[in-house]
Amino acid sequence: MLRQTLAILLLSASLPAMAQTSAAPAPVAATTEQPSRLFTGSDLFGLEMADSPQISPDGTRVAYVRKSGDVMADKMRSAIWLVDVKTGEQVPLVGSGSQFSPVWSPDGKRLAYVGAEDGGSPQLYVRWLDSGATARITGLPDSPSSLAWSPDGKQIAYVMRVPGEATKFGSAPAKPEGAKWAEPLEVIDRVTYRADGGGYIQPGFDQAFVVAADGGAPRQLTYGKFDVSGPLSFSPDGRTLVLSSNRRADWEREPNDSEVFAVDLASGALTQLTKRYGPDQNAVFSPDGGKIAFLGFDDTHRSYQPSELYVMDRDGKNVRALTASLDRSIEDVQWAADGRSVYVSYDDKAVRKVARVDLAGKLTVLAEGLAGGGLDRPYTGGSFSVSRGGVIAWTGDASGGLRPADLFIGKRQVTRLNETLMAGKTIGKVEPLDVTAKDGRKIGAWLVLPPSYQPDKRVPLILEIHGGPHSAYGQVFSSDDQLYAAHGYAVLFTNPRGSTSYGSEFANTIDKNYPSDDYGDLMSAVDAAIAKGVADPDNLFVTGGSGGGVLTSWIVGKTDRFKAAAAQKPVINWISEALTMDGTGFTSRYWFRKQPWEDPMSYWNRSPLSLVGNVKTPTMVVVGSEDYRTPVSESEQYYAALQIRGVPTALVKVPGASHGGFTARPSQSAAKASAILAWFDKYRTDAGKQ
Repeated sequence: MLRQTLAILLLSASLPAMAQTSAAPAPVAATTEQPSRLFTGSDLFGLEMADSPQISPDGTRVAYVRKSGDVMADKMRSAIWLVDVKTGEQVPLVGSGSQFSPVWSPDGKRLAYVGAEDGGSPQLYVRWLDSGATARITGLPDSPSSLAWSPDGKQIAYVMRVPGEATKFGSAPAKPEGAKWAEPLEVIDRVTYRADGGGYIQPGFDQAFVVAADGGAPRQLTYGKFDVSGPLSFSPDGRTLVLSSNRRADWEREPNDSEVFAVDLASGALTQLTKRYGPDQNAVFSPDGGKIAFLGFDDTHRSYQPSELYVMDRDGKNVRALTASLDRSIEDVQWAADGRSVYVSYDDKAVRKVARVDLAGKLTVLAEGLAGGGLDRPYTGGSFSVSRGGVIAWTGDASGGLRPADLFIGKRQVTRLNETLMAGKTIGKVEPLDVTAKDGRKIGAWLVLPPSYQPDKRVPLILEIHGGPHSAYGQVFSSDDQLYAAHGYAVLFTNPRGSTSYGSEFANTIDKNYPSDDYGDLMSAVDAAIAKGVADPDNLFVTGGSGGGVLTSWIVGKTDRFKAAAAQKPVINWISEALTMDGTGFTSRYWFRKQPWEDPMSYWNRSPLSLVGNVKTPTMVVVGSEDYRTPVSESEQYYAALQIRGVPTALVKVPGASHGGFTARPSQSAAKASAILAWFDKYRTDAGKQ
């Protein structure tokens, strides 16, 4: 029987060169050769990004997380830096390992954060800013999250997983002393038994704790076989903590029905404050303790449902929505110091904004252009915080998509983290593209042009499609797109119908109907790039990840206009995906009307595998070897079907990579992009073929 290698394990042969040219904080060897002015895979190690800004209560300092590549460890490291708001001067928070999740004490004199020494579990630390002294507050078996200071600064609350007992059926014989036996049986009895990025879920539940801010034994506040989730928020008197939890008896089969609970710190008693079908979360006490703001929606099992901002009395009465007329999904929540309004963030037509919403629902935009969703693809994102005086610190991009996220305070940009690296690089310009769908809808779209692009010259085009499908791209930096552009391709990225930030009607045009007319929007965008004189109609290529992988494999089953394709972590068969993904109750409930065994043809008719008989386009399939969201079996099915049909194909596995961590290791991110480019180059026919 013929044995065929089913995976191309991408080990970057260029790692020595990366170590020589990297701008990361590692020894850099001098060279007599002129470095390339094009953006290369090696440059991924030199990129830095601002994240998680936390402004001090008095507005004088900002702590933020600075993410940077480490060429020796092949990963992104996180370090906390402090910025003086008045001067812009910044200094690092001294310490080894990674640091993240900074939170200021109420008086602004201390900073709590989570730190992880290499090889150790993450722990809670406190830094005294005046003296520079640092203390490790905890010795925990797992990472703390959702840190919150008590109003008097004496305690810190957090969430941490508490191990539980594994289910057992029967037992093995007694093992003789010194014998080397196989591992014991693993018994799985949970509905959701594995999580992308976390692997198979170990027994246990997330619980809330408090610990003294100067150290000591922590105290567990919540119990039971239910998870709790943050953010955590103390009442001004310090006696109550609000959090979110799904405590239904059937919570495993109804995972999207969390409620807001109040925890009495003295007794541990839980009081349920919200009660409706749908997720209620992100609860925050008002400064006077009389009200609670939170996010949620009434779950109607539509594929897209925007989170609204609500305010209720402290006892859960008088619930009212403040953003019902906005028709945008609200993200972060923070009360203004006077308690008369709430600061929120949301995406609006592919731009993330910060706004103040008063208690009558009036919305005032205060900042826009937030960024920080990641490095590899141009997803919308970014975060913010507000001082008591109303000064906003946020992460954003003022370069028009040419730089990763920097730190801004008010309207002033205070960091330029990538200027040294980018000063030696020619970066592809990112510009909007006007696209109108066949039904007259306007479709958000952008082109990344090759750095050497000459106007009126046609070049090969890569259509790069976002995942979700309920997410959005924006005019922000993308390392994948810049690598493609540096290789001589124009890159087209779009927000077809189904994308977020354009309203519920636009997003839900694909509700229980995905893929569908989003295909037409993508083709209209390609036609617009050709009409603009940029795209060479004889050298079109297509790729995308997750939902973009679904549409890539759908596209090649619908048309032969693309020279080659690369479907990244796709869903190929909706029945097998629904029953093997990490959240097995999600697909069949929110994207279909019936279970797979009740209406199998609905699943089949929307599965790209149903169109594989039409495919002629050479198609590479790329997936992480530990992807539990769109499991490896999805990609393997497609690869096998293409091989059986004789369609040129290759299966590329990214070792150790999950769905969400697909490009977490810079070497793999660079190698993955290089493999896709090599595949496209193989079928490229223009004179500029490399």
